Amino acid sequence: MEITTNAIKELREMTGVSVMQCKKALEEAEGDSAKAHLILKKHSAASARGKADRMLAAGTIGSYVHDGNIGAMVLLSSETDFVAKNPEFGALARELAMQVAAMDPENTDVLLEQSSIKNESMTVRDLLNEATQKFGEHVEISRFARLSAR
Repeated sequence: MEITTNAIKELREMTGVSVMQCKKALEEAEGDSAKAHLILKKHSAASARGKADRMLAAGTIGSYVHDGNIGAMVLLSSETDFVAKNPEFGALARELAMQVAAMDPENTDVLLEQSSIKNESMTVRDLLNEATQKFGEHVEISRFARLSAR
């Protein structure tokens, strides 16, 4: 089956991974974008496992305050400041802070297994795996804190 550039573009916009990875996933899925998305999800988990031992030397802090009553900060770490300064990386850190504010996890392990508040079909671990694949670096939540005025 021939893979169209439009199909590659749509999958890339949905996942944020490279054009070549999208093309390979679509070829493997015989043009089925839903299957290709699952293939990329599996690849992102494998990629994250392969990069898990790399040194984290940079990062960014994402913060979120809800109605002045609940606040959260997340230190999202990466290998290089090139990734840490990426606007999409910063947006992920803010999204994770929003997750912490909304769900009040006990620790990082609990946070990683929670369903994402923006996409309930994914866990926070899935979000980090996708970020690892997208940025090509190990990405990890190093610390987080949540405060409540109540």
